[in-house]
Amino acid sequence: MNLTRSELVSAVIPTRNRPDLVTRAVLAALHQTYSPMEVIVVVDGEDKSTEARLAEIDDLRLRVISLSTNVGGSEARNIGVRAARGGWVAFLDDDDEWLPQKIALQMRAARASESVFPVISSRMILRSPARDFTWPRRLLQSGEPLSEYLFCRREFADRPYAMQTSTLFMRRETMLAVPFRTGLKMHQDWDWLLRASCYPGVTFEAIPEPLTVLHAEDSRATVGRNLDWQFSLRWAHEMRPHFTRKAYSFFVATECFTRAVKSKAGAAVYTHLVCEFLARGSPTLRSLLWLAAFTCFPHRLRACMRDFLRRDLIHTTGTTHDSHRAGSASKMLVESPH
Repeated sequence: MNLTRSELVSAVIPTRNRPDLVTRAVLAALHQTYSPMEVIVVVDGEDKSTEARLAEIDDLRLRVISLSTNVGGSEARNIGVRAARGGWVAFLDDDDEWLPQKIALQMRAARASESVFPVISSRMILRSPARDFTWPRRLLQSGEPLSEYLFCRREFADRPYAMQTSTLFMRRETMLAVPFRTGLKMHQDWDWLLRASCYPGVTFEAIPEPLTVLHAEDSRATVGRNLDWQFSLRWAHEMRPHFTRKAYSFFVATECFTRAVKSKAGAAVYTHLVCEFLARGSPTLRSLLWLAAFTCFPHRLRACMRDFLRRDLIHTTGTTHDSHRAGSASKMLVESPH
């Protein structure tokens, strides 16, 4: 069957030294109900075991790009995009998986969009050994600045990230114009989202239904657990034009300050971050309460409180937490300012 570039979707999966996990991710991508797919796995450095496992998958839609040296996840994704034959690109981390209808529903939403460069996300299922719950609890509201959606938590049960890479679907042209930035050891998702939101013609839309499963096993280290508050603060300084003052205060309180407290950085650092929170941001009662919570309550107590507050989010996989009709798209206004 001859496919046009506009029909073909390229799934890009970076991986290294996780053959079992990436095999699960690849099969989830190949088993989509939308069949005009190619799956590009970028093996990020010498990894014979992963190459051998992938060679066992008998599907001509699978392509494996093996890199001789490690370049990092961001550049591995960029390499996959440059090699893609499809007009559309979707990303999948090797430890996550897609539900079968993900690409079909996102393609439908993209084709219905009035945007030149729609970026389609979705809710996701956060899966741990103890429970599943659907995230995010709410979608971006019309007129809401992207930085405030990402960082301004409304409830103590809230998490900061809401458009994780494995949920994203967009035109290949968008990714060629705004590639992932290399050299970042964390905040890669946020960095791309904030920069892409400034590209002319880009809008963000979301499928209310959860379409991606994000595995959050405690036994595996994740970028989000990195305690380098200095890196977070440097990144926030660099990206400051993309933040509202309110969002900046929240970021300092919930990302920089929490990392400093967990790493026991000391009173001088806490004072410095409080000054940053007050002087360069625009504190609100909520962000002040967050700062106080990180100061006064131990991490274990905060985690227990969040788990208790999230009890209403537990669901059976395959059902949705949202009352919207499955497959409908909710417009998330992140119009380019240009």
